[in-house]
Amino acid sequence: MSDPRFTSGVELATGIGLRVPHYNHILSEKPAVGWFEIISENYMVEGGRSLAVLDRILDQYTVVQHGVGMYPGDAGGIKFDHLRRLKRLVRRTKTPWISDHLCWGSVDGSMSHDLLPIPFTFEAAKKTAENLRIAQDFLEVPLAMENVSSYGEFKDNQMTEWQFLAEVCELADTGILLDVNNIYVSSINNGFDPMEYVNFVPPERVAQIHIAGHSHYKRFVVDTHDHPVIDPVWKLYERAIERCGHVATLLEWDGRIPSFDEVWSEAKKSETWRAAAIAKRQENAAA
Repeated sequence: MSDPRFTSGVELATGIGLRVPHYNHILSEKPAVGWFEIISENYMVEGGRSLAVLDRILDQYTVVQHGVGMYPGDAGGIKFDHLRRLKRLVRRTKTPWISDHLCWGSVDGSMSHDLLPIPFTFEAAKKTAENLRIAQDFLEVPLAMENVSSYGEFKDNQMTEWQFLAEVCELADTGILLDVNNIYVSSINNGFDPMEYVNFVPPERVAQIHIAGHSHYKRFVVDTHDHPVIDPVWKLYERAIERCGHVATLLEWDGRIPSFDEVWSEAKKSETWRAAAIAKRQENAAA
């Protein structure tokens, strides 16, 4: 099980991302969803419809913030203007934890608006962890860092991606958002065993898991979030649950978004895989 300090002691089951095409359905039908995840940067505004809808959602559901703009791997350090705006939203949502991506994305004040992989070196791990400690202390809420999809590797890497993820989160004392679809995508693009990745990650730090679909192109597999989850990704998820126990699970669907019912139906498949994994976990514990 996740250490409660990485989740504020909050236990969640299955959730989906809160997306604009589903606003009206959620507000009118009040579906029995366990929780919603929001992209923080979409709500770091002064007003407007999105915030008004969010406030209505918060009256009925738990909401967890997921960011795309912290960039803890930036050599220039954490941007405090971003953190201040983020903290205002934290006070609004009362999110039990905040997740963001283990990546970099800006140089000399210019933003790439992309999630760029960090070189897997000890120096980069130390600097990234320093940035994360500053951010977590400022935000006063647990952080969970997500592994990103990658489409190539640095020649000067000193460790594997899973070693780097564990090293940074240990040094920074943060949780992990384990994206098993990203693991699969990166494993195909970069030629490693995705199950070795899942088997290495420290289970007590895994605060949340992402599942999603992706797209196959001629040379690469791309993390597009516009298809159902495939069996190899479900099997990685099953193994992650077997190791980590009950962990909050979130289905991402961001492109060619279907009806709410279709997205929620896909998300609920995780319950079958989770039950099988927990049964295996209990059998192993009893053996």
